[in-house]
Amino acid sequence: MMNGKEYIESLRRYKPTIYFMGKKIESVADSPILAPHVNAAAMTYELAHDPKYEAVMTATSHLTGEKINRFTHIHQSTEDLVKKVRMMRLLGRKTGSCFQRCVGLDALCALYISTYDIDQKYGTDYHERFKEYLIYVQKNDLMAAGAMTDVKGDRSLRPHQQADPDMYVRVVEKREDGIVVRGAKAHITGAVNSHEIVVLPTRAMGEKDKDYAVAFAVPVDAEGVVMIFGRQTNDMRRLDGDIDCGNAKYGTVGGEALIIFNDVFVPWERVFHVRRVRFRFRARRNFRHLPQAELWRVQGGGC
Repeated sequence: MMNGKEYIESLRRYKPTIYFMGKKIESVADSPILAPHVNAAAMTYELAHDPKYEAVMTATSHLTGEKINRFTHIHQSTEDLVKKVRMMRLLGRKTGSCFQRCVGLDALCALYISTYDIDQKYGTDYHERFKEYLIYVQKNDLMAAGAMTDVKGDRSLRPHQQADPDMYVRVVEKREDGIVVRGAKAHITGAVNSHEIVVLPTRAMGEKDKDYAVAFAVPVDAEGVVMIFGRQTNDMRRLDGDIDCGNAKYGTVGGEALIIFNDVFVPWERVFHVRRVRFRFRARRNFRHLPQAELWRVQGGGC
């Protein structure tokens, strides 16, 4: 597992395309605009190495038996849910801010359930490929940003009815080696300082919306991925040097970004379901109610 400094250093190995105020951010780890969000996320790594908080911040992988950061763990019991809430409250006390990893964790758990259900019905191999991806995330101690909210356009219309078909992320091509996706996800917390983007559809789909029923993961610096970092209260003051009041080190919010997918290629091993309309709704339901209905308030109540 990485500690806080190692997490920050790991960001230098990625070269995501990020713009803020019309200018490109060259280094996530070294940008003063992104520093509070990087610092808050680093705390999720640092506390995992503190013996005082080890029981809350870490878990044992049910796939490998290895010790992992709890933000990459699939809930196995109600005790896991309780520990997750305690972890979130601990991090809230330590940072006084958003530490950005909750949605990514929930996306992993939702896909673990829905990929299994899809395979049981259709005889596919989505669950096995997702487990391999999850092991990769756990072994490398990666931060995943959960990307669900589409830009939507006219909200009175379904995805296939939009004047611009790219108002929801969709599959534009299927190849022997993967798929090509296009569209955008909005207000995605922690995206700019994550290692991975885990994409889920945002709503229930009808049969005519099947191209929009897709779940996948890509590295933050995948070709065709462009992020626009959002404005925040007093954000430009960070360029003036140290701020002597408030929560300057960790900021006030999670650092949201618009993620644009410009014909991004996703290899099949990173595609976790595609054009499964029925299970598009189930993935969203699982995201909101983990590990079963009505437990969302219990497992997600740390913020």
